[in-house]
Amino acid sequence: MHAQENRSATDVEFVTFQAGGQSFSLDITHVREIRRWTAVTPLPHAPREVLGVMNLRGSVIPIYDLSARFGLGNTEESPRNVVVVAMIDNQTVGLLVEAVSEILSVARDRIQDTPDIRSESTKQSITGVIPIDEGMTRVIDLAAVIQARSKAAA
Repeated sequence: MHAQENRSATDVEFVTFQAGGQSFSLDITHVREIRRWTAVTPLPHAPREVLGVMNLRGSVIPIYDLSARFGLGNTEESPRNVVVVAMIDNQTVGLLVEAVSEILSVARDRIQDTPDIRSESTKQSITGVIPIDEGMTRVIDLAAVIQARSKAAA
């Protein structure tokens, strides 16, 4: 039983998904639900990566196109698209992604630091990378992704 407790303390679970043809991961503790894509209500003068707002059981939440947010182009409409509903600092947001891939459980020591590529926005929004199979998934810092946009709009 002690080994189980020790393992759970060092393992972290992530929801992995595709955005802009790339693999990204979000700590599962931020994810509230995964919903099929439905039309949103656009807001005037919103940044291009904010698609609009969606009514989620009586709450209006902003929907971000994660691919556009990371400069990877707009997400093309597809029946596979989903919205990852996440919560950060008592704010609920939706992230439009191409598809959810899997739930990934990794030991904390497998998460590598983001390489220094001389980009402050990358350092702020990507907290690390996790090698998986022949590729990698990037771990996003949801607060930085959302707050960076909020600060830029202010």
